[in-house]
Amino acid sequence: MKYDAVVIGGSYAGLSAAIQIARARRSVCIIDTASPRNRFASASHGFFGQDGAAPAAMIAGAKAQVEAYPGVRMIADAATDIGGVDGGFEVTLAGGGTVAGRKLVLAFGISDVLPDIPGLAERWGDTVLHCPYCHGYEHGCGKLGVLWTAPLSAHQAALIADWGATTLYLDGNAMPEGDARMLLDRRGVTIEPASIRSLHGEDGALTSLLVDDGRAAEIDALFLAPRSRLNSPIAERLGCALDEGPFGLVVRTDAAKLTTVAGVYAAGDIARAPHNASWAAADGVTAGISLHQSLVFEPPVTGQS
Repeated sequence: MKYDAVVIGGSYAGLSAAIQIARARRSVCIIDTASPRNRFASASHGFFGQDGAAPAAMIAGAKAQVEAYPGVRMIADAATDIGGVDGGFEVTLAGGGTVAGRKLVLAFGISDVLPDIPGLAERWGDTVLHCPYCHGYEHGCGKLGVLWTAPLSAHQAALIADWGATTLYLDGNAMPEGDARMLLDRRGVTIEPASIRSLHGEDGALTSLLVDDGRAAEIDALFLAPRSRLNSPIAERLGCALDEGPFGLVVRTDAAKLTTVAGVYAAGDIARAPHNASWAAADGVTAGISLHQSLVFEPPVTGQS
């Protein structure tokens, strides 16, 4: 069977695209590894109607709603390769077999590349965080820190100062100068130049950072902007243009979420920066509706069923 659309990735963006396609009474297959980026967080905040809900529960509920539509198939597997076939695309699965579709939505997500500091990775999504809009309120009025990972970290520290007293931990990097330093001073951000040895706290909590000179700095939450990597090479194999974003590679799309390859759409964290669950879902809606309209208004391809 050739589906009208194959969606690679079944989280916020992929499911939002798939439900629009299914509601248009088109067939859609979703291929998903069940490894969403926000699986480390216990709650999602700021999402319309779902503030404080567990991400896993949100995704499970959305999958059940999508699967209730006729013409929908969900495959728990990884897409490992892709090629063109009969005017469409053929996706190879890690578990064996292939899935064919007339159009594609890429929504396979990204992974965060965290600094190699003892105690950091195990607190990721709990007390070591990226987005203040997603998690800042819950740590408001506490002692907050920002770990320098790039020049953008000065901007992040100035922003996070609205949620609490903020220290920018340079981790041995050069002292900010010029406009960046003036902004930090104006926002009341403290600057700690020493390198960080490790993070400490019981049961996922963060209570202190041990710095190189042996001091233990008190802290309640640490924010950082990590580098990211695409979870799949499929966009590159298709020939989709990739751009260097502020955190890593981003799949280039237009306003309709169409990539530079005809018939291939991209949505979610792989196709935008900055990242946010609400934006991912909204981009998925755009991709799904745009894909459906292309099925209606584009001229048929020779040999396409």
